[in-house]
Amino acid sequence: MLYREVCLENYTDLPQAVLDGADRIEICDNLAVGGTTISKGVMGEAIKYTHEKNIPLVILVRARGGNFVYNDIELKIMEADILEAQALGADAVCIGALTADGQVDYEAMEILIAAAGGMELVFNMAFDELNFDEQKQTIDWACEQGFSRILTHGGPKDTPIEANLGHLKELIAYADKRITILPGGKITAKNAQAVADALQVTAVHGTKLLA
Repeated sequence: MLYREVCLENYTDLPQAVLDGADRIEICDNLAVGGTTISKGVMGEAIKYTHEKNIPLVILVRARGGNFVYNDIELKIMEADILEAQALGADAVCIGALTADGQVDYEAMEILIAAAGGMELVFNMAFDELNFDEQKQTIDWACEQGFSRILTHGGPKDTPIEANLGHLKELIAYADKRITILPGGKITAKNAQAVADALQVTAVHGTKLLA
């Protein structure tokens, strides 16, 4: 069976997604800009509901849409949101921060990892803005830091996932089972199984995975 991580906007569709068989849920707000952090109120209710149903919940932590280059105030905001997620009992946080010259902002990431205090860590699609050499370094680093998976479209976000299968295979091969490479973006109920079969993966991520 294919493991489906469903990305949802706010709380509205969460009960139905659970009913429809989502295996894990990532929750965010403002999907139109790639997702931002939900409010404390939404976070609390979403965690309570998913835990009652024994479904893991991932909180996307992102101060705003746009790029992944954050200033000190934005980092403080995200740090506070991670501490809130931890206090409320979230299972995982999905994070990513880059420098202006297109590398991982390791200093910023260390602040966010420290705030997570042992929660499961997921590297978000900031990963897709790195070149292949940087991506390989990031896979190594994420393994060292204890990340469980990296969420990636395998190419520019406006490309169909099928156009990126070659690169995704390279990433999966490089990761070599040390960390999960979780394909996402433009994966739907219609193409999910074909994508998973092509990549030989058992889990996918998307907003339209449930028929």
